[in-house]
Amino acid sequence: MKIGFIGTGNLANAMIKGILNAKAVDAQDIHAFDIDEPKLALAAQKYGIVQAASAEDLVKQCGVVLIAIKPADFLALLGRLDKTLQAADPLVISTAAGNSLEYISSFLTYRPALVRIMPNINATIGESMTAYCTNGRPSEAQTALVEKLCSAFGTVIPLDEKYFPMFGVIAGAAPAFAYMFIDELARAGVKIGMNKKLSLQIAAQTVLGSAKYILESGEHPYELIDRVCSPGGTTIEGIAALQEFGFSNAITKAVDRALEKDTKLANLKKNG
Repeated sequence: MKIGFIGTGNLANAMIKGILNAKAVDAQDIHAFDIDEPKLALAAQKYGIVQAASAEDLVKQCGVVLIAIKPADFLALLGRLDKTLQAADPLVISTAAGNSLEYISSFLTYRPALVRIMPNINATIGESMTAYCTNGRPSEAQTALVEKLCSAFGTVIPLDEKYFPMFGVIAGAAPAFAYMFIDELARAGVKIGMNKKLSLQIAAQTVLGSAKYILESGEHPYELIDRVCSPGGTTIEGIAALQEFGFSNAITKAVDRALEKDTKLANLKKNG
């Protein structure tokens, strides 16, 4: 089956790279279209994929159409492709943040086999945490294909769409929170005289290893905290300082604020 990408930006490139590296699909079975012709040509040259002449041509050629463009452009594209999509009836996959399955469907005159996916920035290195949901129309084989494709650039889970806003904050915004934490650890090392590059390497690898330990051991983070902290030792002293200066509250507030912003933006879109 041919997979078509409309949009060849950073996210689409990350997904294409992962899919090809995992040998989930042959390069010649991936078609792509982008209104930015140099960007499209670059992706085609880099990955050996097929350049479609137009979005309409891509839809006619592909059994799966993955739309990876900015949400602001996404809905206008749907309206333009409505009749072509209806005639070809491919599996449609959307990466448009903040656009629900129902909202997307409202711009079409038929009920497509529709999947909404939400990868994160770590798809670039094959470590995305991706959630997906469907409108109930995709077949079991189509749903399995979505999981296969998304697994090529990280971990994928099915998720009820009502949890997508929270998922978007935890999986989408949290990488920035993690980068900030890693950077602050590295800066603390610099403060006491350590080389910044070395300090950053130590901080990043430590956070990476800690995350992998949780995933692979299945143990609760607080069990691991207790194991690392010796009575009267340096680590428990640092933990006490984090709590004293509001570390836990800051994380909770950051998630709350991001979720509030997401809700406001969704309401503006709904009422606009």
